[in-house]
Amino acid sequence: MTEPNPAPESRGEPRRMRPAPLLFEPSEAAADPEHFFDLESIEDPGELLGRATELATAFRAAADRAMEFQAVAAAQLADPKRFDRLTDEAIAERAEWTADYARKMIEFGRELLADSTPR
Repeated sequence: MTEPNPAPESRGEPRRMRPAPLLFEPSEAAADPEHFFDLESIEDPGELLGRATELATAFRAAADRAMEFQAVAAAQLADPKRFDRLTDEAIAERAEWTADYARKMIEFGRELLADSTPR
């Protein structure tokens, strides 16, 4: 019988914080510039701080995750084994990055892909 995997923090890895769920707002609420995830209706400052913090954490986590997907996609598009491989400059143009940043993202994506490959 195999041993269960230890928790990430016991392996020296930081624990990923679970973000608060992002609820999509109705289109009429999104059209109102004063409306933002119903935060304006929360009167208790403690509750407002808590919910606003949850949202900030969720947005940060979503941005980090989206950046990882960008890096993986950039690495896949730059893969020399692809017959339709894109240059660093072409990837930079598509993503609205500088060529230098594209090269860094491609390398980051390659690292992420290598880490996800079963050994």
